[in-house]
Parts: sequence; structure tokens; C-alpha cells
Amino acid sequence: MQTQTTKYIFVTGGVTSSLGKGIISASLAKLLQARGYSVTIQKLDPYLNVDPGTLNPYEHGECYVTEDGAETDLDLGHYERFLNIHTTQANNVTTGRIYQSVINKERRGEFLGKTVQVIPHITDEIKYRIKLLGSKNNFDVVITEIGGTVGDIESLPYIESVRQLKYELGASNSLVIHLTLVPYLAAAGELKTKPTQHSVKSLLEAGVQPDILVLRTEKSLGEDIRSKVARFCNVEQDCVIESIDVPSIYEIPMLMQKEGLDRTVLRKIGHSSKEFAKIEMNEWADFVSKLKKPESEVQIILVGKYTSLPDAYKSISEAFIHAGAVNRVKVKLKMLNSESITNENVSELLAEAQGILVAPGFGERGVDGKITAVKYARENNVPFFGICLGMQCSVIEFARNVLGLKEAHTTEINIKTPAPVIDLMEEQKYVTDKGGTMRLGAYPCVLNEGFKAFEAYKTAEISERHRHRYELNNKYLPELEKNGMMAAGRNLATNLVEIVEIPSLKWFVGVQFHPEYKSTVVNPHPLFVSFVKAAITQKHYLAKKNRLTD
Repeated sequence: MQTQTTKYIFVTGGVTSSLGKGIISASLAKLLQARGYSVTIQKLDPYLNVDPGTLNPYEHGECYVTEDGAETDLDLGHYERFLNIHTTQANNVTTGRIYQSVINKERRGEFLGKTVQVIPHITDEIKYRIKLLGSKNNFDVVITEIGGTVGDIESLPYIESVRQLKYELGASNSLVIHLTLVPYLAAAGELKTKPTQHSVKSLLEAGVQPDILVLRTEKSLGEDIRSKVARFCNVEQDCVIESIDVPSIYEIPMLMQKEGLDRTVLRKIGHSSKEFAKIEMNEWADFVSKLKKPESEVQIILVGKYTSLPDAYKSISEAFIHAGAVNRVKVKLKMLNSESITNENVSELLAEAQGILVAPGFGERGVDGKITAVKYARENNVPFFGICLGMQCSVIEFARNVLGLKEAHTTEINIKTPAPVIDLMEEQKYVTDKGGTMRLGAYPCVLNEGFKAFEAYKTAEISERHRHRYELNNKYLPELEKNGMMAAGRNLATNLVEIVEIPSLKWFVGVQFHPEYKSTVVNPHPLFVSFVKAAITQKHYLAKKNRLTD
């Protein structure tokens, strides 16, 4: 449904961080999409990094990679998982990128000797980036999530840009949604609206009047609370939306539909109720139903080094939720720090695993534990899934313990290894700038028939997203294949191995790419679906084995 003018919706947050602006943005976008509108979402991040590519995952969660190779905020993963559409570099803008662009323009003399200032130069650049998506792609609606919390000094240029855009675009073409917290004080037995009032006051001081308030709460809001918030914050009462805590983020679109968020938004941007197309959420509702009513559960252990922050592996966790729903099981994902794994304790730590996933990562820390986990999976025939570095660890382990190359390693960690089974891509060997030098974005891969990957994808040609520098060294491939580790997928243009498998085992697959980035509610990733299915089979096998030994 193409409208005449692109509508711009801005989502801000107040009181505290981590309230879920990204999920509210994605949920609203899903509802509008379900009504036939063409929607995209953009994230503006207030930090000075040019992109999250060199950030430690403990700083900001996982780095999400788009089809075009942009290293972006993890919220873009939510956008893609909810909308089942691809995002691009234009969907994620950081303060660092804004300032870099403005300073580069100044160095080129584009400002003709003018004094470069936050207003108008920085705000003009922000406004340009916001409107870029709408002008280039003919979206009906562009939703822009403003990172950070209203009142933070880092967010001020973005809030000022929103103030200017609301004036320039007009009331019927722009809208501000403000997400705040209504805390419950157990001692008083009351919900408190004062934090919301103060948050809106901060927004008003910056010249921005919110049109809709979404109130995050753990207790249901009564009409008296809604009325009070509306009165003190200058909004209509039906523009006060409750966002109560729910077990799964995937319930929120239907919760927002029940609250009427999409209808209120459409009304505020000039659409009468007669224009509302019928909403189609049956597929989503079916997914949520399967999610809430699993027939059984499986235990999968994720081995990684950032396990104390679950957001570091957000896309993997969500991919397991999607795959679990397809298989009608709840995936109990246990995260195990690879630094804690030794040859002595690995059997104890992984004993409960019905599937083992060795996660991606960079650097030396925790690699030995990952290699030990791979060995356990291979020797005990436990379904194994290696992603990126996890795949490389499987090659290293196989080379050491099957080929007998005891010093086999990756040159990322041991530059002097006599058996570099994993090595740097040739064109990267003399590059020292770590920002944006990797193999990034979508690359094609051709699958070989007769392997688990081909069986899962049900096609010979695929495209998957990458984020790495190092590759399987083809010099060692003949020996690997001779001993049972096979190349199940290749990039024909570069002859690089993308997938390795050990066909003699139940399910042993390592992939150089990141399949988790492409898993969505509508299209769960086939490798995760297949891996979870293998874990279910393993569970049944172990149960039968235990019955026979009792």
C-alpha cells in the first residue's frame, strides 16, 4: 500500500535504558506491514564509534551484519527477524559516522569556509540520514529508533534533529512515540507515574512533544493511571499505551495490536479508520502458539567466551527459538564459558548436551576450550554445529587428533604454526587497520549433494553472511577429506570452503558464515532447524540407551 508521502515515526526512550525501544519499533513495524504498508526501521546510535565492528560484545552486545556487509547494532537483527526483510548500512547510523562525514566534508571545503557547528551542520547530516531511506526506497513508513535515553548529552543532537524534522515534515507526516517506565513500588503497592512525567518534561524542554506514550510496566495499568499520564503529559488518553511484561518478545506485536498502537499511529498520521486495511497476523499467531505450547524440550549447550552477556549471542539464541517452534520443542540453551573447559572436566560439563554449538568469536582467549568441546562432540557422536571460529576449531581439532598434526592451529593465534590449517586470506595479509577489513556481508555458496547442509537447504545454491578474516587453508583439504572431514559447500569464485562435515557422524556441521543472521520468524534458518531436529533424535537415542542399561 503506497502512500503519497513517506511518513516518519520517531521512537525515543526515557527513565532508563533497556526498556525495549527496538522491540516496540519492530512490533509497530510488523503491525503496519501486516496491514499492507511498506515499512523499514532505522537505528540511530549515540556512541562515537563509526560502527560496532571493533566493539567488544560485552560493551554493546553482538555485532549484527547486514546483507551489504554493514556491521551494525543488534537491534537491526530484531528488525529483520520481525519484518523478514533485509536492512542495509543506511538502517544504522552512529554519531561517529555523522561526525566523520561532516569533518570529511569540511576538509574537502564543502562548507565554503563557514564555521562548522552542531546546529546546523551535524543536525543537517542527521536529518539527511533519516530521510535517505524514505527518499531512496519509496517506503510508506520509516520508523527511526533513537538510541540512548532522553536527557543524555549524547542524544541531544538527535532530539534536536527530530524537533526540526517535525516542523519541516508537518504534523501529518511525522510522529513521536516515547517509551518510558512506570515502576511498581512493592512497599507502597503502587504504580508510580512521576518518572514518566519527568521524562516527558525533559523531552518538552528539548522542544519535542510526544504524540504517543508507551508505558513499560510489570503490573496492568488502570484507567486512572492512563488518565493521569495523559493529563500531565499533554497526550490523548487513547495515546497512552500499556506495554506489560510478557514471557517472549514475540508476543509483543499482538499485545500492541490489542492495545491499538497501530490504529492510533495511523489515525495520528492522517489515515481514517475506513482506510485501515485488514490486518493479517495468522502466521505470527501460529508461531507464537507453537512457541508457548512446545511438546517437549531439548538441551543444547553453546560454547563461547562471552557467555556472561547473553546479548553477545542474540541472533543465535533467537535462531534456536525459531527452530524450536518449527520442531515443536523448547530449546533449553545453556551457555558455557569455553575458558572453563579442560580435558579433565569436559565430559562432566557437556554430559547433558543433546547438541553442542561452538560459537563464533575472535582472538586466543577460550579457543583451547572450544577445541576440547569439539573433540568431545566428535568422539562421542553428539550433534555438533560450529559457526565461523567454531567451524575453524573443528578443523583444527580434526587436524590435530585425526591427521596427527599436533601443532595444527590458526595463524590468527599462532603465526608460526607449522601446520596453518586456518590461515589469513591472501589479500588481507598486509592490512593492519582492523576497522572494516574483513570478509563482510553476503557471499554465494554451492552445496554438494549427499550432505546434511544440502539436505537442510534443499537447494544447491545459497547465499550467507560472513564476518571473518581467516579461512580453511586449501593446502590441507585433500588430507582432511581423505580422513573423513569433507567440504560440503564452497564459494566457486574464490574456491574457499564454506562448510565442512563429517558424514560418518550423526550431525557434524561447521560453517564459515553466520547463518543466525538470516533466521526470521517467517523463515527459520534451515541449518538451525536441522540441528535442533538432530538434537531431538539424540535425546530419544540417549533415553532408549538409558532404558536398556537400567
